Amino acid sequence: MKQLNKCILIVLSTLLFSFVMAPGAQAVEKKTTKSDDYIIINKKKNELAFYHKQKRVRVYKVATGRTRDLTPEGTYKIVKKIVNRPYFSKNIAGGSPHNPLGKRWLGLAVPQRGEQAGLGNVYAIHGNNLKSSIGTYASGGCIRMYNEDIEKSLYNQVKVNTPVFITYSSSSFTSLAKKVGYLKEKHLAKK
Repeated sequence: MKQLNKCILIVLSTLLFSFVMAPGAQAVEKKTTKSDDYIIINKKKNELAFYHKQKRVRVYKVATGRTRDLTPEGTYKIVKKIVNRPYFSKNIAGGSPHNPLGKRWLGLAVPQRGEQAGLGNVYAIHGNNLKSSIGTYASGGCIRMYNEDIEKSLYNQVKVNTPVFITYSSSSFTSLAKKVGYLKEKHLAKK
């Protein structure tokens, strides 16, 4: 009897997982590690700066919201990492060249925009299927990157819990990193 109950529990767990996990999507990283990293997105310049251990690693061109209010401003965290996330509203499979999300999704927790947004299911840094949109105001609120930049570079470096500061500013990335408290004066003096 115990063996039968154990089998039923395993089968039910497997079925539940298969319904929760989207077809074509690969495992979501849910580590809760503290991050030495920081991402700053400047909507005015449509650029993203990635910092690791107090040093700017790289600046990427991105696309942000069609209107200024679509991409939320503030400090958020990466809460999900997904490979081949489906585009649910148009029923486009993850990994498809027609998927406007590209093949990598770094989900941001933006709780003030609703429950799903707080879970990293609405706003993200992700790839795209329209290269010409990068550097423009084109998205519905997410931050789009060139596929090769997110697939071969940023996605592999960023951990869950990495803070992301989104702003609209004329300031330099160094000034913004100091403003949010990521860069300390002692680190600036070493450069």
